[in-house]
Amino acid sequence: MRVEIWSDIACPWCYVGKARFEKALEAFPHRDQVEVVHRSFELDPGRAKGDIQPVITMLTRKYGMSAAQAQAGEENLGAQAAAEGLEYRTEGRDHGNTFDMHRLLHLAKEQGKQDALIQAFYRANFAEERSVFSEGDERLVELAVAAGLDADDVRKVLADPNAYADDVRADEREAAQLGANGVPFFVLDRKFGVSGAQPAEVFQQALTQAWGERSPLTLIDQGDADACGPDGCAVPQN
Repeated sequence: MRVEIWSDIACPWCYVGKARFEKALEAFPHRDQVEVVHRSFELDPGRAKGDIQPVITMLTRKYGMSAAQAQAGEENLGAQAAAEGLEYRTEGRDHGNTFDMHRLLHLAKEQGKQDALIQAFYRANFAEERSVFSEGDERLVELAVAAGLDADDVRKVLADPNAYADDVRADEREAAQLGANGVPFFVLDRKFGVSGAQPAEVFQQALTQAWGERSPLTLIDQGDADACGPDGCAVPQN
């Protein structure tokens, strides 16, 4: 069975949702027969590569909230992440264009190292002090090499803006065709869709339902769930 996950490195709920899904997958009896593929979805595709700003500034502009409210949302997100065993910096993070990271994830997919790279990107963006946006291409090279990729291969992709660009755009078009207007968005064997960073129990149910069934993609009605969309990310409330 194949599970496709549409996500963006800049999406905190994708970071949390991945951990929740993996918790469910670990308990799934057929986990060794599940292939996980990460698909591209940019939350801010129109942002220029050099347009980098603090996360709090981005949140206040997208939501029209105060800086204090934005910071409170980050604190609550940090608590959600901690509940899944994840580190999360609630202060000092920045936000920028993720297109190059998505292109590198397609390179990593060809080499069977996609999950290692997306996890490295998530950790760097949400848990580490060094930025994945402001330090330039060599920061991405460093992270990719740590995930097992060859530095020269990575630099060649970054130097060519067309490398894997069509693959990223194809993923994004497919997400729209499947009805995904926010991320994370999980598609299980093209049978079921799960939207948002659902609890592990919801993913367990979806895995069980999808296993062995044949039907068109059905969006499971889970009610409201935290996710990120073109207008921003859901802010957890106390």
